[in-house]
Amino acid sequence: MTISSRAAVHRGGSSLEITQIEVAAPGPGTALVRLGASGVCGSDRHVLDGEWEMPSPTVMGHEGAGVVEAIGEGVEDVAVGDHVVLSWFYPCRRCTACLSGRAFVCTGSRSEECLLPDGSTPLSENGTPVYPYLAVGSMSEYTVVPESAAVKIPSDVPFEVASLLGCSVSTGVGAVVNDAMVAPGRSAVVVGTGGVGLSIIMGLNLVGAHPIIAVDLSEEKLAIARRFGATHSVISGPDSQEQIRSITGGGADYAFEAIGRKDTIESLPGLLVRGGTAVLVGLPPADQTINFDGLALAEGGIRIVGSNYGSTVPGRDFPRLAALYLAGKLPVDELISDRIRLDQVNEAFEAMRRGERARSVIVF
Repeated sequence: MTISSRAAVHRGGSSLEITQIEVAAPGPGTALVRLGASGVCGSDRHVLDGEWEMPSPTVMGHEGAGVVEAIGEGVEDVAVGDHVVLSWFYPCRRCTACLSGRAFVCTGSRSEECLLPDGSTPLSENGTPVYPYLAVGSMSEYTVVPESAAVKIPSDVPFEVASLLGCSVSTGVGAVVNDAMVAPGRSAVVVGTGGVGLSIIMGLNLVGAHPIIAVDLSEEKLAIARRFGATHSVISGPDSQEQIRSITGGGADYAFEAIGRKDTIESLPGLLVRGGTAVLVGLPPADQTINFDGLALAEGGIRIVGSNYGSTVPGRDFPRLAALYLAGKLPVDELISDRIRLDQVNEAFEAMRRGERARSVIVF
């Protein structure tokens, strides 16, 4: 049995087609989820703009939240009716990394192939396979995901908030808490104040970092960053480094890059005090080479930390983030600048390319 689902499908080029697809019933170890919301993330844009290669045709979207509609044989972690956040990097729970608590570097996941654990795709169109982006495909009314990719959270978390917990918030907060392990009172600069950058600022505010310096080209975005806890804001330009050194008294303890641009990544060591840590959170195009002065890094005791998904362990971190939101400590709802329909998704990506909006979220 299959069900029909309206979805945003990428067939090549820079835009999506809104069409009907078929979603298979859940098999062993998987769950059918009716989506309540899907984030519109920069990682999706990388695919649309030809910077990352994925199988095609692809249902885009990897930040999703919804309700479990049916479960396959052997599923125990979720039940019909549960509200869940979807993880775009489902852990296999069997490899050495997973068994050591490092699900974020799982070697058994097939999510980056856009496949379920058995190598299949649950989506099709007139009998032709369609691939769910990162094994989620959240820009669809329905999807099927592995059990480990569906994490139960309280039903009083709104779907549009829950969807962002699945990527941008966990990535940003996780970069602070899991990767950099920032201590209270340490100084930090965040380059780029989109959804992930604002999530980093929320994480820094949560752990008591000070000062927290936001850097961006947009004064409008910097004003938003101050609402999220940035104590200082700097317009990106030739004198940015000098301003940051003045604010921090010589350089920040931590510098986070949340854009994925070669020039801004390479600028991070110059923003740091000796012994500081640069955290690479934004994802650049595939095969992009980043250049650092090796001698300067060594002499300055500078650490470069790669942060993917904020080293998130979904089953552990999603419920914690949901609890922090409900306690009023993570104002995730304020990240959302635009709640849109599925058929407005191309407009949302165009706004993203222009550097407009904080976060657009599709509400089903």
